[in-house]
Amino acid sequence: MSARSGGRPLLGALLPERVRWAEEAEEAGAVDGAGTGEEPRPPWLFAEEEALMARATPGRRREFATGRLCAHRALAALGVAAAPLLRGRRGAPAWPAGTVGSITHCAGYRGAAVASAVRFLGLGIDAEPHAPLPSGVREEVVFGPEEARLRELAVRRPDIAWDRLLFSAKESVYKAWSGYGGAWLGFEDAEVAWWLDAPDVPDGPDGPRPPARARDDRLHPPARARAGLPRAAGRFRARLLVPVPAGPGPFPRVLPGRWLVREGLLLTAVAVPRPVPLPPHRTASKEYR
Repeated sequence: MSARSGGRPLLGALLPERVRWAEEAEEAGAVDGAGTGEEPRPPWLFAEEEALMARATPGRRREFATGRLCAHRALAALGVAAAPLLRGRRGAPAWPAGTVGSITHCAGYRGAAVASAVRFLGLGIDAEPHAPLPSGVREEVVFGPEEARLRELAVRRPDIAWDRLLFSAKESVYKAWSGYGGAWLGFEDAEVAWWLDAPDVPDGPDGPRPPARARDDRLHPPARARAGLPRAAGRFRARLLVPVPAGPGPFPRVLPGRWLVREGLLLTAVAVPRPVPLPPHRTASKEYR
């Protein structure tokens, strides 16, 4: 069971069954201030959350509000009582006790995912417009053997913005790591390897579908134009190159993730399950000795 809006299950194709998620194709319920220069507080936003954006621009306020809407829907699907979702370490959301989560946003898309901390050590999601990284940014993101891997992938699928996908994967890794309590993680502190699913994941009753609404036709064009947009999905593996701190469980050094390219967007997700403790050793009974 997952929360969703607009019939757009992109996150659902990336996350484990026990993770709850919600997503919006646009700034849900965003209303201009009718010439007043202000916008009313959305009904789902707590006053404490609104205060966090008191000095933000209208666009950033809408972005924040819709991200919090997704987070509240996902928490409700997890059975968590409604409460303000404020800021924690380094500005990330301070998730309710006993939960882990992540919020992402880009032009035309907002999403959130949450899970029980009993089952997961960390959770990270990221959405980006499907386009190459701006000039000069690639050199800050790609390190070591990643460059050769991206060149190989570009030969197989030149229509995929692999450098932006790498950026997104590292963002998801960072969010999962940060939620666990890890220190600052730079782009050079994780090495990512890729797998491309074949054949591509088809749309279906539980698979990705075009959005019911679209904020920007450049990202979500009409059906005739959507047919020419890249579609791909796969897995990735991120190896941490920094010491893993002591925390609420043994955080793995290698993190599995999934990625998806659809409708002018790319998404990545990392869900780090909490290891299940082995049952205590039992002494064999006399009859089996």
